[in-house]
Amino acid sequence: MSEDPTRKSTRRRFVRAAGLTGVVALAGCGGDGGDGGDGGDGGAETETTAMGDGGDGETETTGDGGDGGGQTETRLSWHAGGTGGTYFPLSNEFKTIVEANTEFTLNVQSTGASVENVGNLASGDADFALIQNDIASFAKNGTGIDAFKGNAVQNLTGVATLYPETITVVTLANTGITQLSDLSGKTINTGDLGSGTQVNALQILEAVGISNFTEQNASFSQAADQLRNGDIDAAFVVGGWPVGAIEDLANTNDLVIVPIRGQNRQAVKEAASWFADDTIPGGTYTGVGNDVQTVAVQAMIATRRELSESTVETVTAAIFDNVDQLTIKTDFISKESAQDGMSIELHPGAAAYFDA
Repeated sequence: MSEDPTRKSTRRRFVRAAGLTGVVALAGCGGDGGDGGDGGDGGAETETTAMGDGGDGETETTGDGGDGGGQTETRLSWHAGGTGGTYFPLSNEFKTIVEANTEFTLNVQSTGASVENVGNLASGDADFALIQNDIASFAKNGTGIDAFKGNAVQNLTGVATLYPETITVVTLANTGITQLSDLSGKTINTGDLGSGTQVNALQILEAVGISNFTEQNASFSQAADQLRNGDIDAAFVVGGWPVGAIEDLANTNDLVIVPIRGQNRQAVKEAASWFADDTIPGGTYTGVGNDVQTVAVQAMIATRRELSESTVETVTAAIFDNVDQLTIKTDFISKESAQDGMSIELHPGAAAYFDA
């Protein structure tokens, strides 16, 4: 998928007038971002598909997703986000835990993150995915984003919430940008096209009254390169701190994180209820010694309704019974907090685990 990188803000409305087929199309556009249709009732049809590279004989059997009966899977597709964010390395830690404690193997894929991942779940290309709780609500309820309006992704279900996804507005000292109002007239990377980052960036810019800017769309890692090269003035990054791409940038450049505070923060929260206060602690990034006020959404694990109850319960149990094996976001991820901010209904398999 190609996109003119210098689209003016007058053309920036994400997937304007696109139907849900546009969301499914995103599932075919792999990206390096942040971090469908009616799923039906799963039916009673059983399908056996050869899996693996070069026809290695591994099989995956899928069946009735209504009550989880008769469905077994040995290989599951887990869609994450960009390699420069938090979704991808965290997903690989989940992979290690699940494979060490169950019969399942996880195929972790780098994607454009939340919105693309919803399309992947809707189409059945993904079994599990990491998404933002606001995007999950939009998709499930058919609201918020034009691609979802009137086209709810009915097979989208929740597993667990994980950690705050901090909105980080990044620039370099030589741009002179120190507050959100300074972004007016500037070139801004709002995240991969179709990502949750892009959605949040546009929500925030609109809420604080910034409409005159040039938008570019690229991954976290690409945005860092654009800042180094002077191709953009600022970038939005959504992810749990510290974000690897920002750490790398801070180690070689004089970094500035633009705060979202005071009246601006209040305006953002009034415009979208899923935003919550957050703070990036001083010292998180080299050269940024003071705390920076901002806002955050919530990262979560989602799955598709057709996946069997036993599979989802087993994977969920493997992760949350072994959170002590994680090294990423360890202050936030726990069984006790795993339903905080859950914005959609739980998959029956997840509910079985958390209600036990």
